[in-house]
Amino acid sequence: MSEPLPPSAPPVRHPISLVDTDQLRRSRLTVFFRLLLAIPHFIWWYLWGIASFLAAFVAWVIGIFTGRVPDGLHNFLAAYTRYTAHVYSYLWIAADPYPGFMGQPGYPMDLVIAPPESQSRLTIGFRLILAIPAVIVAYVLQQVASLLAIVAWFVALFTAKLPRGLEDILAYCVRYQAQAHGYVFLLTQRYPSFADE
Repeated sequence: MSEPLPPSAPPVRHPISLVDTDQLRRSRLTVFFRLLLAIPHFIWWYLWGIASFLAAFVAWVIGIFTGRVPDGLHNFLAAYTRYTAHVYSYLWIAADPYPGFMGQPGYPMDLVIAPPESQSRLTIGFRLILAIPAVIVAYVLQQVASLLAIVAWFVALFTAKLPRGLEDILAYCVRYQAQAHGYVFLLTQRYPSFADE
């Protein structure tokens, strides 16, 4: 007689997860002018990105000594990571409403980011080296999503909606990219996940 298998533990959610509440309807007018409408976001995203990289460096130095990113820096970098996900979702037609400029929760393609936690000082010290494979994968997924966004643009322009399968692929790209950014920015020490929770 064989022994019964122990109950399996529920899967542990990644500290950076995607919440997709999009309804798949698209405004043909905003889809048509999507790149032009995104220009203010590109400018703000670039400026906030400079500040975020400086904040990430400060978080890295503090993290090496304390093993933890201070709450204020974590919240600033989390807001930037969330904002980046909103901009990509909008740009790639994965979400329709115009995103806000502060990375506030509530966008149809949004991130849930866990609060700061203690991290290994060793992995903090070597984070940029450890992140190289994840950054390469995120870059490849970004290129794939950019090509799919062209398809999404045509589909949404003619049908005023986005097929669920296409949105799911774009959401996967947004999620992995956000987890890679979060790993580099020390929001979590957990590596980006290929599994879609």
